[in-house]
Amino acid sequence: MIVCVAVVGQQNNPLFIQSFTDGDDELKFHYIVHCSLDVIEEKVTNPKKTGTTMNETFLGLLYPTEDYKVYGYLTNTRVKFLLVTTDQDVRDVDVRSFFRRFHAAYVDAASNPFHVPGKRIISKAFAERVGAIVKSFGVPTT
Repeated sequence: MIVCVAVVGQQNNPLFIQSFTDGDDELKFHYIVHCSLDVIEEKVTNPKKTGTTMNETFLGLLYPTEDYKVYGYLTNTRVKFLLVTTDQDVRDVDVRSFFRRFHAAYVDAASNPFHVPGKRIISKAFAERVGAIVKSFGVPTT
């Protein structure tokens, strides 16, 4: 189950963070997202050491904890997408599909003429679209 998604800007500023839990865990997810940014930075600056190629936008598993797994995605413009999940057996294919759909939703939101690049995304339509993508996560498409 996805518990949090985040969009982080080029300067590591949070553009959008949404949690999908009933509890008051927002601060904890902010912490997890910011810890994951260090791992992304390491993968970007030392691709040979981490075994990733910079042609690949999907960064894979970034930050496993006891309760959560954090996956990352880096766009060509250095905007980072993060996915925090409680599932221990998530397939990379499902995560890649999620990030492709999440990236498409972000592009649509960023293409809004009233959106200022680098500022927080406050669009209700974007939040609803992200919620729909999260609900469909892991559901096989036929």
